Amino acid sequence: MASLGTRVKAATTLSNFATIALRGLSTKVQLNPKDDSKETVVKYLDGKDNGIAVLGLNRPEARNAFSKSFVSQLSDTLSRIREDENIRVLIIRSLVPKVFCAGADLRERVKMEGSEVAQFVSSLRSLMNEVESLPLPVVSAIDGVALGGGLELALATDIRTAASEAKMGLVETKLAIIPGAGGTQRLPRIVGPAIAKELIFTARILDGDEAQGLGLVNRAVPQNKNGDAAYQAALSIAREILPNGPIGVRLAKEAITEGTDLTLKEGFEVEKKCYSQLLETEDRVEGLAAFTSKRVPVYKGM
Repeated sequence: MASLGTRVKAATTLSNFATIALRGLSTKVQLNPKDDSKETVVKYLDGKDNGIAVLGLNRPEARNAFSKSFVSQLSDTLSRIREDENIRVLIIRSLVPKVFCAGADLRERVKMEGSEVAQFVSSLRSLMNEVESLPLPVVSAIDGVALGGGLELALATDIRTAASEAKMGLVETKLAIIPGAGGTQRLPRIVGPAIAKELIFTARILDGDEAQGLGLVNRAVPQNKNGDAAYQAALSIAREILPNGPIGVRLAKEAITEGTDLTLKEGFEVEKKCYSQLLETEDRVEGLAAFTSKRVPVYKGM
């Protein structure tokens, strides 16, 4: 077993990777003073954006690294979001300049015994599963560094946007470990097994444009002067989703998620099951009526 000194050195090494990746990423984020002390900040947009919620990661002293407390807070926040039927789209972003999430809090981890590490990684894996299983569309906005668990968080979302200058990678093999919060399973499903193996084996760090080229992110955009280009791109996508029937969107997500790992024949049955749940909804009737009347539909999620 590695000594405490060795583990501290390893933690510092990975922290240095994050520091290097941060260089050259200029961003400016304004926080409401009352939110400064919260590690998770949920903002409910209004007006034409009513129905969009933004979950902000706000642990600046640790670059949004996952500690036991942070994971617990995020899990509680996600539980509240899951129960809120007024939310139609969720955006996950960082409120900390130059970073999305630096991964696990290794300075906390080096103090853990092996059994504690296993328990923590299990809780982190469960958190990612909570994100993935949310019934509504989830868009992550990567405006800075997303390393290790930080990228695994983004992988658990439905859609990913990134600033071209962002840096991301599953870098765990640098510490002689592997991605443990779903990265070895989700990344191959997104970019293919061969590319995923190359990225994980080499611990390579990609910028946003490279990630888009591999299909790792849906959209990469040049960073803007406010440092929130990925967030603005995510907001643009959320605004496209928002006018559509919320039940239809949620069931489309369910059909895609459940059917992805099935045979085509089995997938058709999942699609049939989901479609049947729409037949008696008021929204389906409203959609047809609006089309016939050539007006904008008003969906109620019923």
